[in-house]
Amino acid sequence: MNTVARQKRTLREELKARRSDAARAAPAAGEQLAAHALKLSGACVAAYRPIRAEIDPLPLAMTIAGGGPIALPVTRGPHIFFRAWKPGEPLVRGAFGIEEPLGDEVEPDLVLVPLLGFTRRGERLGYGAGHYDRYLAAHPGVRAVGVAFAAQELTSLPTEPHDVFLEAIATERGIITCGVGR
Repeated sequence: MNTVARQKRTLREELKARRSDAARAAPAAGEQLAAHALKLSGACVAAYRPIRAEIDPLPLAMTIAGGGPIALPVTRGPHIFFRAWKPGEPLVRGAFGIEEPLGDEVEPDLVLVPLLGFTRRGERLGYGAGHYDRYLAAHPGVRAVGVAFAAQELTSLPTEPHDVFLEAIATERGIITCGVGR
């Protein structure tokens, strides 16, 4: 395992604890995210079902979409794609135990991305499987906005060539526009 991978593994454990503390301190953070929706737009917004103390992006996604389509990820092997979903529609347990929609496959133009840590440059530390990095690299026109508690911000993160930078981060405190670039 290379040095960057080891650094990321160590950071993931630290950030999981930080995120859990932030989730306990701000149980209404998902609704607070939605208050910042006017700064974002998308015709088809992809969100995710929150797991492991993640901030809930669904209120934000529903506000941005304004009644339009919302998409949720479906994982197949090393890849993800998105299917249409409306609140109340059935979900099935998919890869990693995450609930997935049964709707038609869609191409979102704005993807709300889960993360463990972020920087103001747009660097993101995810869970390490690379699903979102691969998807975003293959769909360069898709806007990517990270969703996190403000407490998950770091001043720097180790990055690798395959890491895709985010254009913004949505937190319970507001939208951070990132200085995207390497």
